[in-house]
Amino acid sequence: MNDYLLTIISNIGMISMLAISAYLILITGEISFGQQAYFGISAYAGSIATTLWGWPFWVSLIFASFLSGITSGLISALTLRINGIYYSIATLAFAEMVRLSLLKFNYQFEIDDEWIGPNGSEGFGEIRWIFENNFSIFEYTILVYFILFILVAFITFIENSKLGMIFRMIGQDPLLAKIQGVKVIQYKILAATLAGVAAGLGGILYAHSFTYIDPQIFNIMLGVHALAYGIIGGLGTVFGPIIGVIIDIGFLESIRVIQGYRMIVFGGLIAIMLIFMPRGILSEKMIHQIKRYFKMNVNV
Repeated sequence: MNDYLLTIISNIGMISMLAISAYLILITGEISFGQQAYFGISAYAGSIATTLWGWPFWVSLIFASFLSGITSGLISALTLRINGIYYSIATLAFAEMVRLSLLKFNYQFEIDDEWIGPNGSEGFGEIRWIFENNFSIFEYTILVYFILFILVAFITFIENSKLGMIFRMIGQDPLLAKIQGVKVIQYKILAATLAGVAAGLGGILYAHSFTYIDPQIFNIMLGVHALAYGIIGGLGTVFGPIIGVIIDIGFLESIRVIQGYRMIVFGGLIAIMLIFMPRGILSEKMIHQIKRYFKMNVNV
């Protein structure tokens, strides 16, 4: 397996974490155009921790992802009393505020006679933890999917618990959930915090994979794609957004004949899904049918 293919595979894993982040917001009934902000916050924070502060990678991973989660929870607490299009606009505004702030952010140390660290619009390079620790691309891909596996297992556990049921209840009918005693605002903040952590995990892994980041990476299109993956793959399970990522990055990007038209094809696919399958491929109904099928076959 060549390095290019491994890079695509690892990229699918990292972007899947961002897609899961948007998915967690979607199932609570809100649409966020700002999950790329937490992806970017973690990318910068984690890279600073390993490159400039000399922290171990796992400590930096926890620090950066939790920083993203806490930030997401705080922003959620400030915005969740509004909903619908107003919430979406608020998340987009915050993401753009973060991106524009990173364009002015300068924090550099002199290491081996070279200034290293975030330098505004010039970005942040020399994130060399992989090379300094003799990680091959294959080994790093394994690391990415190990973390993705843990994240998916955790979200699957939540989905099969009372908490997951509450998230979906809020997404279907927040007023009914409130009448039944569910503290809607608190649970939406919790979902947003978990979403921030998920995006954060992808962000720090992305930065260390490509060794260079700049603020323009974390633009609105990244957020739109993260949102679209759940719409395409389905909102019935955490595997839905992962399928969306595989279709876009794994399938559409690999077809050379549509290379120049990929965004048009992707946009058309979203439009078709919204018309004919508004809850995506793995919708709640589809997941229920799959579970029922397996249950009937096991009983037989």
